[in-house]
Amino acid sequence: MIVEETTLPGVLEIKPRLFGDERGVFLETWRQERYEAYGIGPRFVQANTSRSGRGVLRGLHYQWPEPQGKLVWVSSGRVLDVAVDIRPDSPHFRQWVACELDAEQLNQLWVPEGFAHGFVVLSETATFNYLCTRPYRGEQDRGIAWNDPDLAVDWRVSTPELSGKDAQAPRLVDIDPQDLPTCASC
Repeated sequence: MIVEETTLPGVLEIKPRLFGDERGVFLETWRQERYEAYGIGPRFVQANTSRSGRGVLRGLHYQWPEPQGKLVWVSSGRVLDVAVDIRPDSPHFRQWVACELDAEQLNQLWVPEGFAHGFVVLSETATFNYLCTRPYRGEQDRGIAWNDPDLAVDWRVSTPELSGKDAQAPRLVDIDPQDLPTCASC
């Protein structure tokens, strides 16, 4: 596998080795010893899958005070995946990185704890997969406005399809700092 650093320290794009022949393709989506060599060594405790149509935007989401790290990829379709550093004490606070994930490359993105995460579907449909370092806790579920002007994420869509919760999410500046992770917590 090839692991590439993004512009945000800790956020990594992983390009697994694909083994293909006339029957199709095989790959390892997770192998602890290989990922640990790149600092991705958490114990995953939950796996999630979502299927969405073109223009659906899910995010920006985070969990606090029990932040989740996420290893994500698509098994069908194509998405623009976004990670935002939301740790006020980080030198990269409010910075974001986007990575196109697609089922042809089967590339992955590692989103460490302390980052908000979201994606928008660029293909007709997409099946999105997550391995999470902590279980989902509804009472700790948080969100940030997808179109927060202080973040200015380029989602490549102007009118995405949003959930009611995502449509009402606050701007980062309006979130109490006690409801945000810190570098020390991650």
